[in-house]
Amino acid sequence: MSTELLVAALRRHAETTPDAPALEHGDETITYGQLFRRATGFAGALAGNPDSLIGLLAPKTPDGIALVLGSLLAGRPFLLPSLTLAERTRTELFRAAGCAAVVSPDDFPATTDVSWQPTEFAPRPDARTFHLTTSGSTGTPKVVPLTEGAVDRFTDWAGTRFGLGPDSTVLNYSPLNFDLCLLDIWATLKHGGRVVLVDPERATNARYLAGLLRRHRVTVMQSVPMAFQLLADAGEFPDLRHVIVTGDTLHERTLAALPAMFPSAELYNLYGCTETNDSMLHRLDRDALPAGPIPLGEPLAGVTVIVVDDTGAVVTGDGVGELYVSTPFQTTGYLDEKLNPGRFVPHPTGADDRTYYRSGDLVRVAPDGGITLVGRTDFQVKVRGVRTNLGEIERVLAEHEDITETVTIAVPDPVAGNRLHAISRRRDGSRLTGLELRQYLADRLPRTAIPSTLQIIDDALPRTSTGKPDRQLLRSRLS
Repeated sequence: MSTELLVAALRRHAETTPDAPALEHGDETITYGQLFRRATGFAGALAGNPDSLIGLLAPKTPDGIALVLGSLLAGRPFLLPSLTLAERTRTELFRAAGCAAVVSPDDFPATTDVSWQPTEFAPRPDARTFHLTTSGSTGTPKVVPLTEGAVDRFTDWAGTRFGLGPDSTVLNYSPLNFDLCLLDIWATLKHGGRVVLVDPERATNARYLAGLLRRHRVTVMQSVPMAFQLLADAGEFPDLRHVIVTGDTLHERTLAALPAMFPSAELYNLYGCTETNDSMLHRLDRDALPAGPIPLGEPLAGVTVIVVDDTGAVVTGDGVGELYVSTPFQTTGYLDEKLNPGRFVPHPTGADDRTYYRSGDLVRVAPDGGITLVGRTDFQVKVRGVRTNLGEIERVLAEHEDITETVTIAVPDPVAGNRLHAISRRRDGSRLTGLELRQYLADRLPRTAIPSTLQIIDDALPRTSTGKPDRQLLRSRLS
């Protein structure tokens, strides 16, 4: 496995294959030579104060990517929040993180000096570089620092596992601030591949997405389930070699469509968190797709996972508990250290000296050791004294043939403990009513799990910068 640093690999590509394509953005192709020159120009402007954190307002464009690379070349750690966050929230994130400056590509002249040259790259595995943020779907985003070593270990693993190289063309669907970009963009560039950037403004346009896959003959695609749902009626994509579903629950209808949609591809379910990066991988058998939840799979090399029940005991056989994860790619803890206790923890029995991240994901361990996702520990609420899993309600709603996306929210109630509100988007042309949906749920859920309110909408649910339903915004609308 390669041990080359990300920035060193980029310079090597720029020197040895300067005309090789690095980025596809709209009608523009950016070569490795052009990308490195842009990054060098930004680095020269940022150099001189190494190790002081800066904030980046970096759009998902060639200049935005070059600005991130320029920060790495200059040895400047950077905070990379979503540009869709409210300006007030972004400003507070930058302030709380102690950013010395906040910059965007527009802050630099087009003639930024490219004569500055980075010094030889000495490994600094413990130095913090990328500072990503959590989605903020249930509160204020948390800042998640990643060390140089964590990023390089992950990009090495991804390049090896998915055969990334000069013959690879990888679709980047996720926002630039999302941890999925560590594979889509940074691992691809490290190994000399070509990245096709999806325009965020057109990310929900199925015809546009299908056109990108076909025009650029994409070979690797990683995305949240929503992208695959959009492509379900778009025909075959025979150039794909690896198709990776990540970040959310994949509905049965979408799962069933994958083998015909990608006839030549290996299909995977990839599990991870921003705090740990990817940690478990399951290769799907296209001829024997699972009838129920998709297994999370086997831990990646160097990864340890344990399941802990609500008594604090490790689940060793059939049972349900919270997933604890320790990876070679994980953060050393949130930037705000007050948030770390109770989230980054030792092994509950002292069996090893690793630091585990409590994922908050509730999982089921089968008798054969297989692990499947049940829901979130913070999605467990009590309704009239009965423990209720919001994820299970959403799963049942999503299985209705007329529902394309759904979310269930619990609102505190002085009598019932919580009142449940489900918001579901029906497919185009559907005449589904709330009464019909209530009857459907009555046949499949206990009475306490049937939401008090069933709201049916025809427009897309609001989502966070990472594509998750914006529960915080939806909850505020119910207040």
